[in-house]
Amino acid sequence: MGQAAYLSKHHNIESDYRIGFYVSVPEKLRWPVLAIAILAAVVGSQAIITGTFSIIKQCSALGCFPRVKIIHTSSKIHGQIYIPEINWTLMLLCLAITVGFRDTKHMGNASGLAVITVMLVTTCLMSLVIVLCWHQSILFAICFLIFFGSVEALYFSASLIKFLEGAWVPIALSFIFLVVMYVWHYGTLKKYEFDVQNKVSINWILSLGPNLGIVRVRGIGLIHTELVSGIPAIFSHFVTNLPAFHQVVVFLCIKSVPVPHVRPDERFLVGRVGPKEYRLYRCIARYGYRDIHKDDLEFEKDLVCSIAEFIRSEKPQCSLGIEDVECDGKMTVVGTTSSNLDGIRMCEDDGDFSQMAGTSELKELKNPEKLRKRVRFVVPESPRIDTDTREELQELMDAREAGMAFILGHCYVRAKSGSSLMKRLVINLGYDFLRRNSRGPTYALGIPCASTLEVGMIYLV
Repeated sequence: MGQAAYLSKHHNIESDYRIGFYVSVPEKLRWPVLAIAILAAVVGSQAIITGTFSIIKQCSALGCFPRVKIIHTSSKIHGQIYIPEINWTLMLLCLAITVGFRDTKHMGNASGLAVITVMLVTTCLMSLVIVLCWHQSILFAICFLIFFGSVEALYFSASLIKFLEGAWVPIALSFIFLVVMYVWHYGTLKKYEFDVQNKVSINWILSLGPNLGIVRVRGIGLIHTELVSGIPAIFSHFVTNLPAFHQVVVFLCIKSVPVPHVRPDERFLVGRVGPKEYRLYRCIARYGYRDIHKDDLEFEKDLVCSIAEFIRSEKPQCSLGIEDVECDGKMTVVGTTSSNLDGIRMCEDDGDFSQMAGTSELKELKNPEKLRKRVRFVVPESPRIDTDTREELQELMDAREAGMAFILGHCYVRAKSGSSLMKRLVINLGYDFLRRNSRGPTYALGIPCASTLEVGMIYLV
C-alpha cells in the first residue's frame, strides 16, 4: 500500500516502471524495513523448503517420485524431516535462476506467476473439499469458486502476459517435475502389475512336493521381497534355475510404518506358506522411522527366534497339511528375544546352558555335532511340545548351524516387443535412468556381502 501511495505521487517520472520497493520507503525507515524484509525472506524460504520436503515424501510414499533419503529429525513430530538431495537441488536452482536472470524484475515475474498459480489451484481444490469432505451443496461450492476464482483468474492472466519476461521458469520446472513423476509412477505401476499377475500360486508349490522338485540342502535361505502376501515370481525363478535350495526358506519383507518406534514385542509378523513339511515361512519386520536397526548378526538371531516361537505357539489346527491350506496367509505377532522373556531363546557357540529355563527340553533338542558352531534353543518347560513341533524346531536349529544366505532379486523392467515408441522411451530410457540413480529399497539390516546371492530377472511390461 505504501508503494502504491508513492507511485500515485510520482507517476510522472520517466523511469517510473523501474521504481523499486525500497525507493518508495522513507529514508529513515529504510534500514528497519530492510531488516524486516530479510527476516520475511528467511521465513518464506524455510516454508518453501519444509513444504517441498513434505510433498516429496508424500509423493515418494505414493509411488509418484523416485526414492530419496529421508531423515526424520524428531521422534515426536512425524512431519519434521530433512531430504539432503532435495535441499541441494533447491540450492542449485536458486543459484541458477539468480545468476541466469541477474534482474529482480524477471525473478519477481516468475515468483508472481508461481504464487498466483498456487492460490488458483488451492481455490479449485477447496471447492472439491466443500463437496466431498464437508458434504455441502454443489451450488455453494460453485459460488465459492466463482467468487474467489474470478479475482485470482485476473491476476493469473496478468502474470501470463509476462511469460517471456521470466514467468516461464515456474512452468518449465513444473513440467520437468511432472514428467519425472509420471515416468516413475508409470514404471512402478507396471512393475507392480507384473508382480501381482505373476505371483506363484500355492497349487504350484503343492505340485512340487515337500522338496520343491530340487535338492534341499542344510541352511536358511532368506529371500527379500516387497510383497506382504503371496509368493513372489522371483522364487519360481530360483527353483527352476538352481539345482539345490535351502531346507528352510523365509520370505522376508521389511516395512517402515509411520510411527516413531515399533515396540519390540510387536516387531515381527510370522506366518507359514504352504504345508508344514515344506518349511516355508513368511516374516514381516516392522520398524518405525526413528528405530535404530540392529546389526545383521543380532537381527538374524531375533529372526530365527521369532520363527521358533511361532512354531512352538502355533495352534494344531493351523499346522498346514497337504489337504488343508486354509490357514495359509495368517500371521502371528512375535516379539524380539529381549522382549519375549517367556519365549524361546537361542544360544550359540560354547556356553553353560545348565542354569537356563527349560533344561529338559534343551537336552532333547541338542545337536550331537560339536565341530562346527553349535546352536541351542532354550524352550520354556510348559506347555510340553509334541513330536512334530520338536522335529521342526530341530530342523530349524540344524539349518541355523549351517548358516544363513541372503538372496536378493534385481528386476530390470523392459517394454515388451511391439510396444509403442512412447512406451519404450518411458520404460527403457526414462524409468531405467531414474531407477539406476535413485536409492534402492531400504532394508532394515546390513546384509553381509559374503553370504549374499543376487539373481537378476527381466520384467516385460
